[in-house]
Amino acid sequence: MAPLKCISHFFACIAMCLLVGCAGLLPKGKADTRSPFDSFEAAEQALSQVIPYKTKNTDLRALGFDLVASDNVTLISYPTVVARLIPSSSVALDAVDPGIRDCVLAQKACQAFEFVIAQQRRQREGNFLMDWLNFRRTTEVTGWSFSALIALRHDVVVFTSYGGERSTHRLDQQTNPLGPLQGVGEATAAALVKN
Repeated sequence: MAPLKCISHFFACIAMCLLVGCAGLLPKGKADTRSPFDSFEAAEQALSQVIPYKTKNTDLRALGFDLVASDNVTLISYPTVVARLIPSSSVALDAVDPGIRDCVLAQKACQAFEFVIAQQRRQREGNFLMDWLNFRRTTEVTGWSFSALIALRHDVVVFTSYGGERSTHRLDQQTNPLGPLQGVGEATAAALVKN
């Protein structure tokens, strides 16, 4: 008799949590790129110390931009470098940044690397029962992202550029009037199309 009482108490607690709408039961997640930088500003500050025609590959490593060991660093091919740095063939070569010009003229002796660094947090908000039954889901997304382009000729930096989002803060909201049955119609239609 005692085990039945424990089970009924357990289900009563679950029902109470569902009715109250425990936001603590909602999922959360994060996506971070492993890097020495903990903010957009920190990455921006490090890149500002890179001086074209003075900073060498070894100096980049000390600043946190390791061309070999960093995560999410991409070596950009020469044709892609030209396409990205000179947006139009109508732009005269002497009209672009000297570093870009020297990189283009150096051809394969110039290498460009793109660093992509980001941190993102996702937190579901709202009523647990409405979320769990797929009627209404609200997700708060916060974080930042930073991307840097660094071009080197013979292991010396000739050009840098950066961009990204200093701060990301948005709410993703999804409402399904049919709740858990919302996807049934789509799945049935897909099955009928296959047949």
